[in-house]
Amino acid sequence: MVNRHTARKIRKAHRYLGLFLGVQFLMWTISGIYFSWSDIDEIHGDHFKKVQKPITHKLSEPNSVLANYTISSLNLHTIADQPYYWINDSILVHAYTGVEKSLITEQEAKAVAKRHIIDGLNIKTIKRIDAVGNYHEYRGRPLPAYAITYDHPDRLVAYVSAKDGLFQRVRHQSWRWFDFLWMTHTMDYQGRDDFNTLLLRVFSALGLITVLSGFLLWFISSRRMIKIVKKNRK
Repeated sequence: MVNRHTARKIRKAHRYLGLFLGVQFLMWTISGIYFSWSDIDEIHGDHFKKVQKPITHKLSEPNSVLANYTISSLNLHTIADQPYYWINDSILVHAYTGVEKSLITEQEAKAVAKRHIIDGLNIKTIKRIDAVGNYHEYRGRPLPAYAITYDHPDRLVAYVSAKDGLFQRVRHQSWRWFDFLWMTHTMDYQGRDDFNTLLLRVFSALGLITVLSGFLLWFISSRRMIKIVKKNRK
């Protein structure tokens, strides 16, 4: 067995490692519990969304509207009950008149949100956002966009892209808690989703060392193991 001096060093290392890693271990545990008890559909805000029904438009031959465009991709979007062609992921054109639209209006954004969000919620504010930071709840989505805030205790916000008129995301308080805890779980304090950060690797390695040092302490402190080792030495 190891001598007392070595055992004292192992105990000291285990104690300080536990103290240093304790907060992160606690966050891993709390976030894990939250994830396992959460309904991911509710986190995504599906309970705030309507079931979408297909919309049909009586469109004439599109060649008259699209004749002046070289098309690599084409989608049909409905904005405030009006059909628009979304051409090459960059140009919005009214499917009846052929008039290009640079950005949708606030009223059109409200109409898009109304089609997707459940009835009975009143809009509190609406504002256009042209840029977001790494921590913003709308990060990684098309800009500019309209942020439509509803009068709801969960601080509900719907996001509609101003460029193509598509409903993008709905965010609420449970999602924000999930996002914060996910950040602490992955230890990616910039983009949230990187599982290969140096910080996470270091803490994971130190966590393994802490656990192994705990097993080692049990081994060198167990009276039974001490008796077995002494018996084998005779």
